Amino acid sequence: MKRVRRVHGPRARIGSPFQILLLACSFALAGYAGVRLLAGDWLGVVLWFVGAALLHDLVLLPLYSVADRALTGGLGAARHREWTSYVRFPAACSGLLLLVWFPLIGGRVDASYAGVTGLSADGFLARWLLITAVLFGGSALLLAGRLLRSATKRRPPDVH
Repeated sequence: MKRVRRVHGPRARIGSPFQILLLACSFALAGYAGVRLLAGDWLGVVLWFVGAALLHDLVLLPLYSVADRALTGGLGAARHREWTSYVRFPAACSGLLLLVWFPLIGGRVDASYAGVTGLSADGFLARWLLITAVLFGGSALLLAGRLLRSATKRRPPDVH
């Protein structure tokens, strides 16, 4: 008779020493960046972090949750719910790029940007739209390839 080992309750797993070291290094790097960043304007940076957290939790999270529910509901009604990943991934990547580069994409930078970086702020909208089109186009090609493969698997072999 085979013995079954039972585990009572969830067991806490800390991770390997490499994972712990990597986590400690990331906290140290974040702390160093925070000290350097906060050196000039503590209040402005704290307000920015709090505002970003509130904007995400109170506005963006409900917004993209509703959009995802509508997507899965619409594709579920069309009996193609497995296609959601082919829309979610490019939409998430495009949204993340928009969130990170919004001031440049929206053209909301002052003249000091060009003075500090030596670069023009022009063209970010066109590049973001191009990257978004490539992401959705690549996802559509992957979906088409998947559908083509599944269609050829279901087709009976020709009888000679």
